[in-house]
Amino acid sequence: MLDTQKNIAIIGGGPGGLTLARLLQIQGVKVKVYERDANKEVRVQGATLDLHEESGLKALAKAGLMDAFKANYRPGAGKMRIVDHHGTIWHDDATDEREETRPEIDRGPLRKILLDSLQPETVVWDSHFKSLVPNGNGWTITFKNGTSAFADIVIAADGANSKIRSFITPIKAFYSGVTMVEGVVYQSAVQAPNLHQLLNGGKIFALEGGKTLIVSSKGDASLVFYTGCKTDEHWCKEIDFSDKTQVLQWFKSAFAGWSEAWLELFEKASLPLIARPQYCMPLDQTWETLPNLTMLGDAAHMMPPFAGEGVNMAMLDALELSECLAKYSSVVEAISRYEKEMRQRASATAKDTLDQTESMHTADGLKNMLEMFAG
Repeated sequence: MLDTQKNIAIIGGGPGGLTLARLLQIQGVKVKVYERDANKEVRVQGATLDLHEESGLKALAKAGLMDAFKANYRPGAGKMRIVDHHGTIWHDDATDEREETRPEIDRGPLRKILLDSLQPETVVWDSHFKSLVPNGNGWTITFKNGTSAFADIVIAADGANSKIRSFITPIKAFYSGVTMVEGVVYQSAVQAPNLHQLLNGGKIFALEGGKTLIVSSKGDASLVFYTGCKTDEHWCKEIDFSDKTQVLQWFKSAFAGWSEAWLELFEKASLPLIARPQYCMPLDQTWETLPNLTMLGDAAHMMPPFAGEGVNMAMLDALELSECLAKYSSVVEAISRYEKEMRQRASATAKDTLDQTESMHTADGLKNMLEMFAG
């Protein structure tokens, strides 16, 4: 059982970090979340999140937040249309009346649910991590705004570009071979009416010739899209994604043969678009457990998003770490048990994710995806 007098610092206020804070506070543990965003009103970007029963939803249930989730999720947002490069529909979930097994929620409402569940002043905003220095049996954490804090235990929930991971292990991620380009179109019904109609409040997966284009609706009347291409790791440095002329030239070249209907996305997208080379942690990674420092989510097991596991893995990490801290008599044993199980689970999921990434970005990507959905 974790000593409730110990101070726990969680670095990063994403879904994983906030879920852990909620679960620890239920146990009576003193916890602070240090988040680099200036305040809770900062716009949350990204696509919608589909939460899985065995992970994300399981964590929310243990946190006592399922009623709030049900009041805020978006029925039908997970309905998928699989199309080819011309926009011809080959698979359509729109008429499927079965109960959704992976309900969707926007990042903003999910963050609000988690934030509202925490005790006042749990989250310390404008706390961009700078350094971590041993201090007795704990750590002194300093931030770029000049402030500092002490914690007995530090948990890194600071995402794919974690600055704390290197204090635990020197193991680095490898490039998956695929780079995504992310964009958002606000007021999509007005700005991109044709693709808004094709989207139909759900998702589009377009595949052809080893290229992918994924489009998702959002509850704020916007849509977000992601291209996927096999490229050189540093290819994206060749394009200025804040220059619409260069963006359009790139898309027309990289997606040659695709219908001009897709140009609506790039003509109306807010600039800059964001290039995201996709990385993955080695499947066999391991490290020696530290007595007062660990990590969760992308900081621990970054992987591409093509299997939709990222946020679910992070929230399940939070659940399992909180349970280990409550169960075992020493912190080091709790962290050791958590990390062992987390690495095994993440390795298996990363293997499936890499397989899915490769399957989608081959000449037979459309055929492969249709076969997967056919059972």
